[in-house]
Amino acid sequence: MKIVNVDLSSPLYGRVLPGYKVLAIDGKRVLDSIDFYYRTASESVTIRFSDRRGRELELRLDEPTAGGLGLTLDEDRIKRCNCNCIFCFVHQQPKGLRSSLYVKDEDYRLSFTHGNFITLSNVTEQDMARIIEQRLSPLYVSVHATDDSLRRYMLGNEKLTPILPRLQRLTENGIAIHSQVVLCPGINDGPQLEKTVDDLSRLYPGVETLAVVPVGLTRYRDNLPQLRAYTSDESAAIVDFLEVCQKDLLARLGTRFVWPADEFYVLAERDFPNRSSYEQMAQFENGVGMVREFITLFNRRRAYLRRIRSDRRVLFLTGYSAYPFLSREVAPFIQDELGINLLVQPVRNIFWGETVTVSGLLTGQDLLAEALAMANEYDVLVLPPNCLNTDDLLLDDMSLSQFRTSLGKPVVVGRYNLAESIREAFG
Repeated sequence: MKIVNVDLSSPLYGRVLPGYKVLAIDGKRVLDSIDFYYRTASESVTIRFSDRRGRELELRLDEPTAGGLGLTLDEDRIKRCNCNCIFCFVHQQPKGLRSSLYVKDEDYRLSFTHGNFITLSNVTEQDMARIIEQRLSPLYVSVHATDDSLRRYMLGNEKLTPILPRLQRLTENGIAIHSQVVLCPGINDGPQLEKTVDDLSRLYPGVETLAVVPVGLTRYRDNLPQLRAYTSDESAAIVDFLEVCQKDLLARLGTRFVWPADEFYVLAERDFPNRSSYEQMAQFENGVGMVREFITLFNRRRAYLRRIRSDRRVLFLTGYSAYPFLSREVAPFIQDELGINLLVQPVRNIFWGETVTVSGLLTGQDLLAEALAMANEYDVLVLPPNCLNTDDLLLDDMSLSQFRTSLGKPVVVGRYNLAESIREAFG
């Protein structure tokens, strides 16, 4: 594991340099960056390094290091998935996209540090012991079904260790779990979903939450298992069932515990629950409560928006999942009460297929095609906040700069706080 940078404030500054390798701490090999930070958070450590020529040096630190050593370490090698899930999104992609989109990560360290969902399928006994010893908590676990035969089928892995004993061991040793079920019509819904909710809720408070999300399907499913999307009526039935579960669990456990993903409410054409119904918003990044939070933040900033004075025509592009609440909750206030020109336009996902409706999976080519088709109707374009990565690249590797050049009009990248996006767009 190499050192990338040494801060000026580091007690090791001047003694170790970028490019040096960390070999061992107190005589034991360092597994990764998490292991390094865990084992150096003590009052006295001895660290063995090797320089760029391979020469070894050993340094002892006798002062408390819990504040950190000021070292930036290189990225750890990602642990890969050994399953073949019937709904795996990686398998539903065409060739030619950026390489990172084809990575099937299954890394408990990324679950701890970034909230990535894992199945625990490749976690060894040594890994389990380490998770418990180093308190790598919380973890985010994709369960899908607590019936082990069904789970093995869904994950395409006949060697899977039973999930409930593993979850029980982790939770009994102080590891908090946030769980999810990717729901597939006719496979793990109905009685199987009822069993899964019941089994996981019995592990509360160790298993803190459960999110139920609909399967995502693209048009690239040749030679893959037959799956279909949920209908509006089926989605309504799932929302009804889970809301009944919530009432029962709230009475018994003091928490609703299980939540349908926002997409189920969109598919069912139902109003979203109030903000307090989502409690701590523990699965916000998994699409649970995100829409309600957007609406709440927007409503709190209405007075701020009343200051806008502009004759600009602004076009908001979004996915079909977000369109109903934007057109119902946001556009009328902007157009009717503020009297400014805002148009919300859903974008068909031609690249992935029209069953993919979230804005985060819109490509540059689809967004640009919609923007060009409506070029005479607006002065400023607002893109969805989640369609670009940290390098300002869209999913098909079109850069934000290329997008702006091709469009030839001002482009604003939206924020999760809709009011701020509106304010910026209207200048």
